[in-house]
Amino acid sequence: MSKSKVLIIDDEVDYCMIMKSYFEKKNYDFYLAFTLHAGLELLKTVQPDILFLDNNLPDGSGWQHLEEIVEKFPQMKIYLISAYQQQKDFKSPSPGIIFWEKPLTLSLLNQHF
Repeated sequence: MSKSKVLIIDDEVDYCMIMKSYFEKKNYDFYLAFTLHAGLELLKTVQPDILFLDNNLPDGSGWQHLEEIVEKFPQMKIYLISAYQQQKDFKSPSPGIIFWEKPLTLSLLNQHF
């Protein structure tokens, strides 16, 4: 049986390393990108099962590419993550898209993974 693949696109290196450690301990294949451009390229090659997408990236807004990502990868579970947006302000365009405010907690991750 193949492992589920997780991709995180986020420019916070420490946060990404914590997430990487968490998912590798849970036996997921884990990929990360620190820029939007690198993340969009990885999406094409890795085709992950789960995507964590930050909005505020050094080279653009991750969420502006959401429609394109959903169109190309309709079965992928997408978690939009942000320290600058609040959940009450977010309306999901698709049931496969979930919004989480940073910082994410271990208990939240354990409830879902």
